[in-house]
Amino acid sequence: MTYATSQNLIDRFGQKEIQQLTDRSNAGAIDTNVLAQALADTDAEINSYLEPLFNLPLVTVPLILTRVASDIARYYLYDVRATDLVKARYKDAVMFLQNVANGTVSIGVDSNNQPQAMAGGIKFIGTDRVFSKTTLGDY
Repeated sequence: MTYATSQNLIDRFGQKEIQQLTDRSNAGAIDTNVLAQALADTDAEINSYLEPLFNLPLVTVPLILTRVASDIARYYLYDVRATDLVKARYKDAVMFLQNVANGTVSIGVDSNNQPQAMAGGIKFIGTDRVFSKTTLGDY
């Protein structure tokens, strides 16, 4: 499951830009391996924020996460050449994910993606303490 696809990036930023960012061998085409790596890195970053809150993978990807993932992947593709706009959009995306992680923003997923309480749970049973202040007294 991926939060954004190659087509999402092309739709948002244009075929020409994505080709320029991925075509490291000057073949005149989008390098799908470079693009796939950027998308995988993006998924890993997003999952690091969502994993404590949701069962992953999400059943459906909210549109807000597709936008956030697109901005993050674009930033990764730009690498050291990132423009101020690309950097700002990346920082906004990370801030959004931080807000999701701390509970101030919702991504709008249904309860199917919520962590389920463990049935039965774990119960620890032990014997009474052998040594304590009352059994040892003051020493």
